[in-house]
Amino acid sequence: MQKKESIKKEWNDAAESWVDFVRQGKDYYRDELNNPATFRLIGDVRDRLVLDLACGEGYNTRILARKGAKVIGVDFSEKMIELAKREEAKEKRGIYYHVLDATDLKGFSSNYFDIVACFMSLQDIEKYKRAISEVARVLRIWGRFVFSVPHPCFGTIIADGERTSTAKRYFGAIKYPIQWEMERLVKPFRTTSFHRTLTDYFDVLYRSRLFVVRLVEPRPTRKGLQKYPPLREVLVRPQSVIIESVKCNGSEDFSKP
Repeated sequence: MQKKESIKKEWNDAAESWVDFVRQGKDYYRDELNNPATFRLIGDVRDRLVLDLACGEGYNTRILARKGAKVIGVDFSEKMIELAKREEAKEKRGIYYHVLDATDLKGFSSNYFDIVACFMSLQDIEKYKRAISEVARVLRIWGRFVFSVPHPCFGTIIADGERTSTAKRYFGAIKYPIQWEMERLVKPFRTTSFHRTLTDYFDVLYRSRLFVVRLVEPRPTRKGLQKYPPLREVLVRPQSVIIESVKCNGSEDFSKP
């Protein structure tokens, strides 16, 4: 419990700086790389009941609502949810926000949501297996779970106190700190993340009867490439991966050819 509380405190402490980073258009990896590809994958959400898991201050939650979805956002950070609610009070998109841990979605009945989305957050959830199990529980049959994470094959992590490429240290789960120190931040902060392999994620999805139907390694928008030179690196190696899975009804047997 103490570990989770310390990670939560990191995000509570980072909330004001994070809000400025996201809302002022400084997070160009989100706006010009991951979001365009993820929302294309999610597709039409009009009148769909959508859960934004680990929604943070609600930036993408609001995009889903503007696209016509009926959206609920949850996050374990009280400060993030407070800031999301303040924005909802101004914009009034009919979004409901709750302070909830992704590993215990109490209050939501089984087979409830049409779509669960998790935008670049699952890597920050320590007990990701329990979180995915909860996603499977609250999804309706044939409902979809779409999530993005940093690409586990081409990232940089802190292992044994040193920065290293995940291409050199791929196998084995690793907990590591992230120092957010870019100049475009109002104030630097630190968070905690977890490196996992694609097999780690796919095994849990399979055990939860969430079957992968699409995988996307996004590429930058033309506008992003022109405006933000660092995005050109993503033309050589992917920065992230987006996975779409579907909840089956339990009678299928995919173990046989």
